[in-house]
Amino acid sequence: MGNPSAQNYDLKMSLPNGKSHSFFRAAPGQLGMRRYVQRLLPVAVAALLVLAFMAGSTSNSMSAYRKTQHHLFPRKIWQTWKVDPLKFEERDHDVAATWIAKNPDYRYEVLTDQNDLAYVETHFGVDGLNRPDIVFMYRELTARIIKADLLRYMIMYVEGGVYTDIDVEAIRPVRYFIPDRWNERDIDMVVGVEIDEPEFSWHPILGPKCMSFCQWTFMCKPRLPVMLTLIETIMNWLRGVALEQKVPIGEIHLDFDQVISGTGPSAFTNAILNEISGRLGHRVTWDTFHGMDESKLVGGVLVLNVEAFAAGQGHSDSGSHETKHAMIRHHYHASRWPTTHPRLNHPVFGEVEQCNWDMDCVHTYDHDVEHFKTLSPEEKMMQITIKEEQDRLGYEIEARDDIAEKEKEREEEERKKEEEEEAGEQ
Repeated sequence: MGNPSAQNYDLKMSLPNGKSHSFFRAAPGQLGMRRYVQRLLPVAVAALLVLAFMAGSTSNSMSAYRKTQHHLFPRKIWQTWKVDPLKFEERDHDVAATWIAKNPDYRYEVLTDQNDLAYVETHFGVDGLNRPDIVFMYRELTARIIKADLLRYMIMYVEGGVYTDIDVEAIRPVRYFIPDRWNERDIDMVVGVEIDEPEFSWHPILGPKCMSFCQWTFMCKPRLPVMLTLIETIMNWLRGVALEQKVPIGEIHLDFDQVISGTGPSAFTNAILNEISGRLGHRVTWDTFHGMDESKLVGGVLVLNVEAFAAGQGHSDSGSHETKHAMIRHHYHASRWPTTHPRLNHPVFGEVEQCNWDMDCVHTYDHDVEHFKTLSPEEKMMQITIKEEQDRLGYEIEARDDIAEKEKEREEEERKKEEEEEAGEQ
């Protein structure tokens, strides 16, 4: 037997094949250190396991957080208006308040004419998405309706949540926007049908507007490519209009149909259909959403039937606000932009949109317009004069009725006030 001090000590472990494997070999002078390391090894392994567990837990928590943020709609409600809520007229206040009352767990925010540019500069400027082209375009625009359309798309791209116009009343809470049979995590966007009249696609005026989704109320998850694509498409279109009119962006003039097709419901609808088509890998047309009785989920976009966001229109089989599908009520009192972007208005027969998608009325309108073209200049002038006189009388009657109605309201208020004073004295 040799000197133990000259021997190496070998720690071995048995392998399944009966052989042994040297875990580490220690010389006698190193044995104390090796035993020290051996004693520390379980502690070190345990510490590493704890760290790994903590790291995994943190990673899982962050992953779950990101997943929640990505797959759930932000609990936010957005509106835009001329002034902030503290300065709302009573009419606007009462309608806007329905969103807060129906959705107490949602954040509510209004962007105004005073802070909208700061919002765009913050989120699309160099410290945000670094899109100076978007900031420049928004800053240069003067057409209020165009800026309003662009701003809602910008908000929905950056923030997500619910966008709704200032004159839209909440009938049901936002949680009802997604029926129980759908999983919120499978949905990126919720829209409702506005106009579903594809049988008018042949009409030169009504055709481009006969199939559309509502953009006065819709819901998005943040950073959806479709919203940014829509913004960029609108910008390219505006540049084209400015080039065609040979004026700067801030001096372009747009009629009603240009607004609808360029930035409004038609542009909104086309962008969504293109997005769905891209996701599914084949062209999706309006036929997919025509005549829906129930909601339909296609390519991550949940489309609600016409009653959800556009009930009571008198067309598109839109039903009434008393049905189970009706989520909102659009009062239209803020929709005054057509006065600065007039639509095609015949001097005698007015606007074909007044037919409200009634086929017989549209055919009659078209026939009358064509017949008018065959008249002599004298006959045309006579008809125009008669129409102007009818309009004048109609305006006078309407004005008298308005005065009478306001007087009646004033008397009613005074009567109630007197009754309250008498009750207080008693």
